[in-house]
Amino acid sequence: MGCLPAFPSWGPRLQWTMRASAFLSTATLVFCAVVSVGCEKKPKINYLPLTQAGFSSTTIAELKKLDVTDAEIPQIVQLKTLGLSDETSLALVKEARAHHHSFSSGDSAGNLIGAGYTEQDVLNMAHTDQLDSVSTEAITLKLIGLSLETVQLLVSRHLQGLPTLSSAVIGRLKNTGLTEKQILERVDQGMTDEQAEAEAASREAKRNHANTDFVRTRAARRR
Repeated sequence: MGCLPAFPSWGPRLQWTMRASAFLSTATLVFCAVVSVGCEKKPKINYLPLTQAGFSSTTIAELKKLDVTDAEIPQIVQLKTLGLSDETSLALVKEARAHHHSFSSGDSAGNLIGAGYTEQDVLNMAHTDQLDSVSTEAITLKLIGLSLETVQLLVSRHLQGLPTLSSAVIGRLKNTGLTEKQILERVDQGMTDEQAEAEAASREAKRNHANTDFVRTRAARRR
């Protein structure tokens, strides 16, 4: 038999062709996926409540730039309903963004305004990202009946993270007859809530004992 003709080896070339084809297929799939994601539309946000609440078109445009969500819009509308200005409302949302979270403090801001705090007071609390955490204490301090100067000082200590007696303990000390000056002296001295509770209990016991002695004396005289 004669010799068969020699054919070139197709193995390496075939393998290279298959790998190239697989690579192109993968690249195509990745490209399509990227294009698909890019073409997806963002969820449509209903900004109508902002218009109905009375926000100006300029403010609404700024809020759109901040990518406010459907969950944030009712909170922002609440601010306007309570009478806060567009500037303050927008600033509060910006403060939330600056601290990397959504705005959900409509109730806190509203309660503070209702308790007599100013828009600037609310902004100061938001600036330190403590609008929600400090609002309850701040409102209680107002309800206790402390002077504006004392309230501002105590709230300022809260915002600065300085040791401060809780509003509940301050109210109890005040009810035992301590003046605001005496209470502030104890705050400056670093008195803790536990120490203040002990003093309040002692003062209450002495007061109750004094009242009991007075009743007994009157009863003895009637005899």
